[in-house]
Amino acid sequence: MRVAMYYRNNDIRTEEVPIPSIGTGELLMRVEASGICGSDILEWYRLKKAPLVLGHEVAGQVVKVGVGVSKYKIGDRIAASHHVPCYTCYYCLTGHHTACETLRQTNFDPGGFSEYIRLPSINVDRGVFIIPDELSYEEATFHEPLGCVIRAQRIARLRPGQSILVIGSGIVGLLNILLARVSGAGRIMAVDIVPYRLQAAKRFGADEALNSSEEIGKCFRQMNGGRLADLVLVCTGAKEANIKALESVERGGTVLFFAPTDPDVKIPLSINDLFFRNDITLTTSYGASPYDSWLALELICSSSINVEHMITHRLPLEETEKGFQIVAKAKDSIKVIIEPQK
Repeated sequence: MRVAMYYRNNDIRTEEVPIPSIGTGELLMRVEASGICGSDILEWYRLKKAPLVLGHEVAGQVVKVGVGVSKYKIGDRIAASHHVPCYTCYYCLTGHHTACETLRQTNFDPGGFSEYIRLPSINVDRGVFIIPDELSYEEATFHEPLGCVIRAQRIARLRPGQSILVIGSGIVGLLNILLARVSGAGRIMAVDIVPYRLQAAKRFGADEALNSSEEIGKCFRQMNGGRLADLVLVCTGAKEANIKALESVERGGTVLFFAPTDPDVKIPLSINDLFFRNDITLTTSYGASPYDSWLALELICSSSINVEHMITHRLPLEETEKGFQIVAKAKDSIKVIIEPQK
């Protein structure tokens, strides 16, 4: 079968490898759609593991069923989680599923930028979801990024009526805007440096869209009756964005850091200004649990979250490198989908 073998962002080669053999409790899935995630292009994180096949936002069809699998059959349309928790460790029992060691060790064989993937038995047991007939494979790939956003907003304790500042209007920022709007948020402002993405933010529910070169705090106060943001969602790893987030949160508010920074980035914090008298909460969110991915599919299926118009590029497997370049440039794209069967 063909795979897109990752060596670095500008060196992704179409190579031939054997179709994985499946064992007891496993499934073989033909990949119909696989989304490129912003984390896929983080070379500082990926290069140490290269060469490898990336891709974890997947949807496809079951083509082979292992012994002992009764819940799924050949021909089923499915989406799958690449990381799944054990549900029995300390972290799972206390609600921190993405801190689970099992979750961090589980994965597909190989990644989703390939014609076929083997789903290990633990993934089949707790991380496979039937795609409703009304959803396309492309829409179903959003179960993973939207699931991550659902978890993040749950951790941030977003409440109806809260004012929201979303810094970074790529795919994750836009999904945060959509979900916040559905959840009853009050005023929402989006921030980015790319005009195309600022326009997209307005289309997907932001009340205001601001270039990051402007005075964010001042503009937010003008929009929000003199107050800063109740909740700031930082959806970019840029150091300056993280610093501006700390300057833009209201007393009693929350800043959630969604995106990782480069490894050497450090942010100065003032204990007195942020915590001592102002009651600011700083938190983070990583990944999604199977429940979050399931809920994401339910929201997409119910039309509460419309993701179809977020797909700007559909590319065959041979053009995966081109897709990575489109995502890295971040100019006129929102979601890039690789279609290995085309």
